[in-house]
Amino acid sequence: MYEEIDRYVLSLIEQSSPERTAWNVERIRAGLPASWNYIDGCMMTALLSMAEITGDQRYFDFAESFIDSFVYEDGSIRAYKAEGHTLDDINEGRVLFALYEKTGKEKYKKAAGFLRRQLSVQPRTEEGSFWHKQIYPHQVWLDGVYMAQPFSALYEKYFGIGDYSDVFRQIGVVRKHMRDKNTGLYYHGYDASRQAFWCDPETGLSKSFWLRAIGWFSVALADLLEILPDSEGKSGIADVFRTLMADISKFADSETGMYWQVVDQPHREGNYLESSGSSMMAYAMLKGARLGVLPQEFAAKGKKTFDGLMNTCLAFRDGGLSLDHICLVAGLGPENNRRRDGTYAYYISEPVVKNDAKGVAPFLLCYTEIKRLG
Repeated sequence: MYEEIDRYVLSLIEQSSPERTAWNVERIRAGLPASWNYIDGCMMTALLSMAEITGDQRYFDFAESFIDSFVYEDGSIRAYKAEGHTLDDINEGRVLFALYEKTGKEKYKKAAGFLRRQLSVQPRTEEGSFWHKQIYPHQVWLDGVYMAQPFSALYEKYFGIGDYSDVFRQIGVVRKHMRDKNTGLYYHGYDASRQAFWCDPETGLSKSFWLRAIGWFSVALADLLEILPDSEGKSGIADVFRTLMADISKFADSETGMYWQVVDQPHREGNYLESSGSSMMAYAMLKGARLGVLPQEFAAKGKKTFDGLMNTCLAFRDGGLSLDHICLVAGLGPENNRRRDGTYAYYISEPVVKNDAKGVAPFLLCYTEIKRLG
């Protein structure tokens, strides 16, 4: 079956180009042109990991040619919209460091500097957390931790002065405000101004525990623990990570090891076992165990979730594989989109698709961790 996964990924590559990727279902459905975006960025990260673990150059070559087509020689980025101050658009920059290291192309280093300067002017809350986007003032989303913090840490590691204090501070703010003391789960969003229509006017928190948001946060923590040098700040992130993994593992489906779209309400009408967030949880647990941050029992938990994904969500169709049960997208607001209100009813109403990179990429990252087990 593992060989089928390899063929599946290569078939997606064969159907893709920088102008249209087979895994960016959002843009295909909307008929949008190519852009620099986090969805393709997640897939590039996964492809580089696949290249590393399999030794197959085709994964690296596609990722490099893809990024090369967007990055100009001066480091500016085609189709990048700086005025939106969108943390999502930082994420694709994660691969620039590995590409620079492998190819020596100066434009990749310059592009990393370009994105770092974008973060330097990103609006922040009074406590120093990045706004998720310009259109979401004073709002911190779990997604944004993944989109920006690993990039920031990588920049400091490769080209900076090794000052990770902002990373530590922003993780600390999320831990302080967004964790539910009763369950240990994290809410999707937090509005420091308490003004958003979707937030609790007293706490600023959104209403539900959306799996993929917690998944983004978990993957960010796992990746940071691989990037950061040993320090008191890293130890603090490790504590946050260990506690979250222990807390969320209690919500795993007993049969499949997977997790529910709205994490704490299993079997409620409309809820379903969702593949992107489940892949993220499996990846975080497998990686955490490999790094020695988590007890080895979490490798077994992650493997059970991966097996559940294989048995539940991976299907043969039209002579190839298809990854199903992927929530296409979910968010909070903005003001002119009140359907996105953070309720249970909202999260289960979003489209469920197959073969979108928000599910495929974390599934592949999880797969590479399984391959590392030997």
